[in-house]
Amino acid sequence: MRSTDPVRSEMADQVRATAGWGVALGIVLIVLGLVALARPFYATIASTLVFGWLFIFAGVAKIVYSFTSRGSGKLIWKLLLGVLYLAAGIYVVSNPAIGVAALTLALGITIFAQGVIEVILAFQLKPGQGWGWVLAGGIAGVILGILIWSQFPSTAVWVLGFWVGIHLLISGVWILAISSATRSALR
Repeated sequence: MRSTDPVRSEMADQVRATAGWGVALGIVLIVLGLVALARPFYATIASTLVFGWLFIFAGVAKIVYSFTSRGSGKLIWKLLLGVLYLAAGIYVVSNPAIGVAALTLALGITIFAQGVIEVILAFQLKPGQGWGWVLAGGIAGVILGILIWSQFPSTAVWVLGFWVGIHLLISGVWILAISSATRSALR
C-alpha cells in the first residue's frame, strides 16, 4: 500500500527494509539456537570464552580509564579493579572448564533467587489477574535452581549451552514474528 505522501512513503520503505533485516536476524538466531541445543557442550564452552574475552576487554578499558581519569578518585583502586577484571578474563579464557563451572553455579544461584523472588511477588499480587502464572514461574525457577545445584558438576557441561540455545531460539522466533508482521502490515 503506497501512500501519495512522499514522507510517509519514504518512512514505509525504511520500516520495510528494517523489517527485512529483522526477518534475516530472526532466522539466523533460530538456526544458532537450534545448533546450540543440538550441541550444548560446544555452546557452553563458546559462551564461557565469550564471557572471558568480555572480562579481558573490560579490564583493559578499566585500566585505560584509571589513567585517564586521575582526578576522579584514587588511581590505585580503579587500576586494581581493571587488573582484577583482566586477570579473571585471562584465567577464564585459559581455563574454560573452571569458567564453565563458575558460570554454571552463578546461573543456578541466579535462577533459584529469581524463583524465590517471583514466589514472594506472586503472593503480593494475589488475588490479581495472572498471579498464578507468576507463582508457577517462580516455583519452576526454584526447582530448576535446585536441580542445577544438586547435579553439579555434571550439569556444567551442558546447562549454559542449553540456556543459550533456548534464549537464541526464543529471541529468533519473536524477532521473526514481529518483523514478518510488520512487513505484512506494510503491504
